[in-house]
Amino acid sequence: MSLLLAPWTRLSLLVVLLLAAGVCVVLFEPQRLLSEGWPPGLPVGTAVLLFAAAYGVCTAALVPRPLLNLASGALFGSQFGLVAAVAGSVVGAGISFGLGRMMGRDALRPLIRGRWLQAADDQLARHGFRSMLAVRIFPGLPFAVANYAAALSRCGWLPFLLATAIGVVPNTAAYVIAGASASSPSSPAFLASFGFIALSAVGAAVVAWRGRHRLAPVRGPERPAAVRELTPVHPPVVTAAPHGP
Repeated sequence: MSLLLAPWTRLSLLVVLLLAAGVCVVLFEPQRLLSEGWPPGLPVGTAVLLFAAAYGVCTAALVPRPLLNLASGALFGSQFGLVAAVAGSVVGAGISFGLGRMMGRDALRPLIRGRWLQAADDQLARHGFRSMLAVRIFPGLPFAVANYAAALSRCGWLPFLLATAIGVVPNTAAYVIAGASASSPSSPAFLASFGFIALSAVGAAVVAWRGRHRLAPVRGPERPAAVRELTPVHPPVVTAAPHGP
């Protein structure tokens, strides 16, 4: 295998690529769109598509989604902002999943040896859609971290993207509405959106606490102590053997 195809070389390239993307985000300052807006005369549909593409690249570069969701609502309002944010989330998840699977999986996959890591990998392999849907609906793990972690597992492409497209809608809508109504923080829409965000955070903590035992590896059945105590213990059988002639 050539050096460029070595697993750890590809992982190093992935790290360099993510660092370069982060530097570009800092240098180009995409947050200026909030103050300057889109170029005049640009159609709304084109602006939404461009924002969704930029959103996906930014999420792959580890930019927090809440900031992007707020920006989407502030730029496009609730309806178009939700479309742009959800589309960008799916694009960013696909980019991160593909990069992690092609450039980092072969190097990091042998390191999945711990009890919790193996149990999480088995859960994603057997119930990929359901597991990813729970991760998206109850946001506890950062979006980018969940994408790259899923890329290391045996989760399939279709369950991953489909669960992302459905699961990010509630929380994304709350942030988008908050961004669209940020000019009037005392409005019912703003207060309701932030109330939903707080409740979803509490729900994520509760679900994570109650579901922590599901990741424990399955062990073989063990007899209760009472059964072990009632089990008769037979004494060793002593046979009479002749001694001498």
